[in-house]
Amino acid sequence: MDEQTYLAGYQRRDFLSPLVTVDAVLFTYHNETLHVLLAERAEHPEKGKWGLPGGFVDEAQDKTLEDTVLRKLREKTGVTPPYIEQLCTVGNGQRDKRGWSVTVCYTALIAMQACEKQINTVNSVRWIPLDEAENMILAFDHQLLIRQARARLRQKSLYSVVPGFALPETFTLPELQHVHEILIGQPIQKKSFRRRLEQADLLIDTGEKRAERGRPAALYRLKPASADYRFIRNLETDEE
Repeated sequence: MDEQTYLAGYQRRDFLSPLVTVDAVLFTYHNETLHVLLAERAEHPEKGKWGLPGGFVDEAQDKTLEDTVLRKLREKTGVTPPYIEQLCTVGNGQRDKRGWSVTVCYTALIAMQACEKQINTVNSVRWIPLDEAENMILAFDHQLLIRQARARLRQKSLYSVVPGFALPETFTLPELQHVHEILIGQPIQKKSFRRRLEQADLLIDTGEKRAERGRPAALYRLKPASADYRFIRNLETDEE
């Protein structure tokens, strides 16, 4: 039997397959605090619990897993993040009461101002302070997924300007440094930070200024390729 004949007669539904879903851990920075986007489940299992937005792969609509996660975010939250990256894959027979389940988890940062209107129109979706979310009983294994995403975000903040995606479209350098420090969990050296930004040429000077502590501060925006840039060495931190 050749391969063409084999495939013509192959019935994949003759074999048990796991449930395949995606989940998204979206973070934002608001009032100097990290928030995570959660949705209240309207159906069983875990009905009434809060968890990560996500859902099942739809073979008729989705060409890739990225298509699935972006579609589910639009459907459930109205939010489209500026970038999305795969975090991890988790699969076992305990995480979902419906059966053996695999989820591919994605994560991203998004500015509060970029999605506030959409979130406000959906009653079952909220930005929740991360400290509060960590003490909630969430659906499935979503608490574990959030912890993994938070650890990844801390590492990325040491070698990239991805934290800038949590800020409004235009921002000052002190604001960019501060969101880095919040995500890393300790201060970073100002001179080293600004030197790295200048050498990497990751920002666009808008030519506009905003008063900040009595002094006008230049406003910047991220260049489109900034999400993919990696510093050669981690940012220098001020050890406490």
